[in-house]
Amino acid sequence: MKNRNDNLKRVIVDFKKLTPEILALLVEKYPDGYDDDHIISFRNQHNELIEAVEVVTEDTKYLVKVSTKLEVTMENYDVDDYEDFDDDDPEAVQPPNIDESADSEDDNDD
Repeated sequence: MKNRNDNLKRVIVDFKKLTPEILALLVEKYPDGYDDDHIISFRNQHNELIEAVEVVTEDTKYLVKVSTKLEVTMENYDVDDYEDFDDDDPEAVQPPNIDESADSEDDNDD
């Protein structure tokens, strides 16, 4: 039997490409944040280890790369912050003000 998710478009999303729509889906799916059980690990085409959380829409499976920026943005999510933006606007979600030394992995996201 074929899984319904087999025909979905698969998209890897870095924080820089995070849209209000995807952020809202993440907050809805993980209202208390995600933990290690939710994280999917895989290697990209450059053989780099990627860790991501999954969120699925009707036609797309998004794998959103985990980072401190993502965690903080999800924790501080307020739908009103994005009401003046289109759902698919990657410029709407801005990096939070965090101590960059706290998460050296995010240094490559900028």
